[in-house]
Amino acid sequence: MIRRAIPLLLLALAACDANPVDIVAREAAKSVVRPIVQEKLPGVPPDLVTECLIDNMSAGEISTLAQEAATGISPRSTEIVVATAQRPEAINCITREGLPLILNG
Repeated sequence: MIRRAIPLLLLALAACDANPVDIVAREAAKSVVRPIVQEKLPGVPPDLVTECLIDNMSAGEISTLAQEAATGISPRSTEIVVATAQRPEAINCITREGLPLILNG
């Protein structure tokens, strides 16, 4: 079953312009960001907010968080997430994408 999934995954990755390394790094970074979002922003949709934050991070920030996915959440991880959450573009994304979910609960 897994052997069949791998070619399909590779085909899907090839169909888009995203670099597979970037996709893996973003997914690893999300595993660090999501628990911080849940702790620091209780009551918001964590997956949606995590997406908005990742989309508004630099490649270096994503790389740092991806590395910390293997070692655990550090104060640096929290600093990156909190700083990103204060960026106007991240706030706009969270408001635009998350507010309807929060209001319609």
